[in-house]
Amino acid sequence: MSTEPTYVATSTELLRVAESIAEHWREVGALGHLLARNLDTGEELGFDAETPVPLASVVKVPLGLVVLDEIAHGRLDAARPVTIEPAQRSVGPTGVSAFRHPATLAVGDLLHQTLSVSDNASGDALFDLVGVTTVDDRLREWGCSGIRVRHRLQRMYDCAAGVAGDDFHLALELAIRDDTTRQYSIDTLDPAHGNVASAAALVELLQRIWLDRVAHPSATAELRRLMGLQVFTHRLSADLRTDTVKVSGKTGSFLHLRHEIGVVESESGDRVAIAALTRSHRRAIVAHDVDLAIGAAARAAFESLRR
Repeated sequence: MSTEPTYVATSTELLRVAESIAEHWREVGALGHLLARNLDTGEELGFDAETPVPLASVVKVPLGLVVLDEIAHGRLDAARPVTIEPAQRSVGPTGVSAFRHPATLAVGDLLHQTLSVSDNASGDALFDLVGVTTVDDRLREWGCSGIRVRHRLQRMYDCAAGVAGDDFHLALELAIRDDTTRQYSIDTLDPAHGNVASAAALVELLQRIWLDRVAHPSATAELRRLMGLQVFTHRLSADLRTDTVKVSGKTGSFLHLRHEIGVVESESGDRVAIAALTRSHRRAIVAHDVDLAIGAAARAAFESLRR
């Protein structure tokens, strides 16, 4: 595997920023894929932006877009109640995934849980309503190449448990080893079988969402609102949170994967879409330095690309 990134930059100055970010990520032991683009000027910077990477919970953005489009066209009712039983709910630390008793939520509230606190049980309930294949097919119809949706969220945990049982540390070891050998023990980490996308494809999707160039305009407007409610601020937002800057994003975390995609907007009108996808080489479940490196990259990219 090549260790020298393939850089993307619309100027020499932006190339230097991209090189600095890539070097920082290497220092913290993360293999990274980055693209940042000013939505109004088209200026961009990044590296290895065309590589397909397993998405983890970042897949909830295209899922949310398809569900909201179904609602916008009257094929799904946002007020429709859905009951999730504990025995059937998907694994996860937040939202309904952590509930111990049956929970009934409206479709619109499942969307809120899925995007604000990254609730896997709510996300899989939405997948069950519209179908995994429908989400993937709709992306194809919209011309969103470079993004593949192939499975529910629970399948990530089922595949990991299938090779490592309850030993999360063993699953992490296998994920890191297989990233080097390209012989994947955990099926959903294989780009040929998992939910995958490149940083370039995700930035293109964000641009179309923010400019109302995909799906129904009411669907993109609601998705922007829900992404603005995300409670996790330890990655893209880490160095950008102020009263004059808004970050609307979606994280994705599983084993060695630490991602976030989103759009950074300033009061002065700057809008920068960012996809930061990382795969850690370290045997650590907690890696705040990688999270902070993503935050530092987001700030450097935003400051470099704003007008």
